[in-house]
Amino acid sequence: MAFPAPPHVQSAQAQVAQALQQVEGKPVDLLTVPWTEVETSIPKLLGGAFNPNDPNHQGLALGLAGALAERLGKEHNAFWFVNRDSPEGASLGFPELPIVLSPFGEVMNALVSGKLTRLDEVAAGIRRTLGEARFGAGGNRPKLGPAEYQRMVDPGFMQFLVVDPAKAQKTLDTKPDALARDIREALGRATKLPAEVRQQFEGQVVAVLQQMDATKTLAQQVEVAPRIAELMIHLYATQGNTGAAQNEFWGQLILPLLFIGAPQSFPPVDEEELEAFNQGVAALELFVDVVPHTVQAPEDGLLGAFDRSEVGLVHQSFERAGVQRFLKLKADRLKPLLEKFDANQMVDAVRRFTKYMEEKAGKGAPPNPQNEEMLKAATVLLTDLKRAVTQTTGELCLRQITEADAMSEQVVAEVRQALSAPRIILA
Repeated sequence: MAFPAPPHVQSAQAQVAQALQQVEGKPVDLLTVPWTEVETSIPKLLGGAFNPNDPNHQGLALGLAGALAERLGKEHNAFWFVNRDSPEGASLGFPELPIVLSPFGEVMNALVSGKLTRLDEVAAGIRRTLGEARFGAGGNRPKLGPAEYQRMVDPGFMQFLVVDPAKAQKTLDTKPDALARDIREALGRATKLPAEVRQQFEGQVVAVLQQMDATKTLAQQVEVAPRIAELMIHLYATQGNTGAAQNEFWGQLILPLLFIGAPQSFPPVDEEELEAFNQGVAALELFVDVVPHTVQAPEDGLLGAFDRSEVGLVHQSFERAGVQRFLKLKADRLKPLLEKFDANQMVDAVRRFTKYMEEKAGKGAPPNPQNEEMLKAATVLLTDLKRAVTQTTGELCLRQITEADAMSEQVVAEVRQALSAPRIILA
């Protein structure tokens, strides 16, 4: 395969192959044996019927998912790519067409129905779709790889929003055809956007709204298009927001900086930390690792900043949406820190810490342009967060988005402005 299976999938696949060999008394090649033969061995492996809630049975499904993915990889050059929305933490993509497949989900469905031959049907459907693409208009489209899929599908970025709950409720109580008309009109007023961008937004957003049930409100069918429902809340109810950054950047750097503050002194450093500094590790990363928090942060929780009890759904209708990517947060812990946050003081503290490390190491910090880039980005995002939380009214929310979503945030901002701008009505 062009991109290897996740290690836990590889391990589960090896364990299933070994278990099958033990119960059948001979090697079983999961890449060639018919699924009907594998199906006859399942009761022997499990000692009974498949239970989707049993972790051991889920391990069997994960192993078979690895085999399904490898079969599709051999036939179609399919590959794994990181996808946090997927139960296995990755999904399968295909280079010729943007097809996203969860092998684990397909295997679970087949095992629950007691028909592993459903996997043959899945493979046949993909074979047919790709065949039509090869001989159709899409035959010359550029090949896709793991990076392209991850950019389009994996929710690896986050942004904070302050959402007006009344406006969010009103949006969700609106029928999708009305929202579609409203957004199409707003696109017509968003003259700063190039025509092709407006057309693309209409095709990706308005077209989906038009395909939804026009007799039901958006809240009544959130599960049909949860990402569109999230976007509607952002378009109509956001009062303030930050830029988007990678999840790890928020959790491992930006929010820890907020909890650390701007200390006047620094703790002793050990040989390991000095060696990391000498090896070129960014001073900002060492600052976050070495300097203690001035305010206690939750040890186990979201981004190391929000206790589990401080995280909820943006709206109850999203309970039906499956994976939750739009969360409501309790801001009480962060608000006092943000009110006191001063970007210049934070930068000064990092600069002083760098000099402190240079003194302890007995030499200057190795050149590291990435350190300045990270410090600048952290400054901008924390300033955004302070402005959103302290200068607007509403509920603090966290929106997990893909890299493609993050890159289109400026387009969303233009559409939001067009939606909220005064409209000239000609008599």
